[in-house]
Amino acid sequence: MIYKIRVFLDAKEDVFRDIEIKEKQTLFTLYKGIISAFSLQGEELASFYNLDEEGNQGKEIPLEDMSDDGTDETMADFYIKEAFAEVGDRMMFVYDFFEMWTFVAELIAIEDKPAVLNYPLTVYRFGSMPLKAPKKDIVVDLDEDDDMDFDNDSDLNDLQIDDDMDVEDL
Repeated sequence: MIYKIRVFLDAKEDVFRDIEIKEKQTLFTLYKGIISAFSLQGEELASFYNLDEEGNQGKEIPLEDMSDDGTDETMADFYIKEAFAEVGDRMMFVYDFFEMWTFVAELIAIEDKPAVLNYPLTVYRFGSMPLKAPKKDIVVDLDEDDDMDFDNDSDLNDLQIDDDMDVEDL
């Protein structure tokens, strides 16, 4: 089976690519396809994130295993047919955690056709990539329970200065 995945750049203007990939290829292969389709350098860390129906971010699937013992799962551990079980399934893809290129990948079709070329294959391009990652508006929502009391500086009193340090040493 060939999976057709539409990958949208999270930007004001519509920018997306349709990528075809085999069901038994991995998320790592899709990562390479996204890098190629959007002309990214491919030298930065990246992760996929599961998305639920409301678009809430779930489990992270990183490019590389960052655990101390080397036992975490990576993109190479997940087949496309596992990550995208049915049409409409979506995942967030973040590339370069400094620039924060953010994409949403959505399975738009599963086709029973013979593989013709090397996959992944970019089959449709729409829109031009911006030179810089689109900036995100960050919204901070403080519930009443989470409000900090800046009039009460008792938490700041926990800081201690080393008594042995002389001002002259600075």
